[in-house]
Amino acid sequence: MEKLKNIVIPANKETPYFPAVEFDYEKGECTLSGESYMEDCYKFYNPLIDWLNAYCEQKNAIVFNFKLYYFNTQSSRMILKIFETLMKFKEKGGQVEINWYYYQSDPDMVEEVEDFQRESGLDVNLIEINGS
Repeated sequence: MEKLKNIVIPANKETPYFPAVEFDYEKGECTLSGESYMEDCYKFYNPLIDWLNAYCEQKNAIVFNFKLYYFNTQSSRMILKIFETLMKFKEKGGQVEINWYYYQSDPDMVEEVEDFQRESGLDVNLIEINGS
C-alpha cells in the first residue's frame, strides 16, 4: 500500500474562513487550526476525511489536534464526521488521542466539544490556552 502524502494548507489572510490544515503521515498527527465558516464545507472537508480514512487503514495510532476558535454549523457537521471516522478507527483497535485547544474566555467552545464527545463516544483532552 502506498504511503499517504502529507496535507499542508497554510493559513491565508485572503481566505480567513478556511482553517489551516496539517496532516502529517509520519508523525501520525493531524491539526486543524483557525476558523472554519466557508460555504460548501464538504468540498473542503471531504478530501481530509478521505485522507483520514486511508490513514486509518495503514496506521495504528493518531493524534488529532483541534485548534479551531470559530466554526459554523456546516463545519460542525464535518467535524462530527471526523469524530465518527476516528471512533470507527478506535473500534477496530486503533489508538486515538484528541486534543481540543480553546481560549479560557470562550466557555461556549467547551460545551461544543462536550457535544462532540457525547455524539461520538470519544474522549477529548480539553486544553485551555490564555488569550482571546
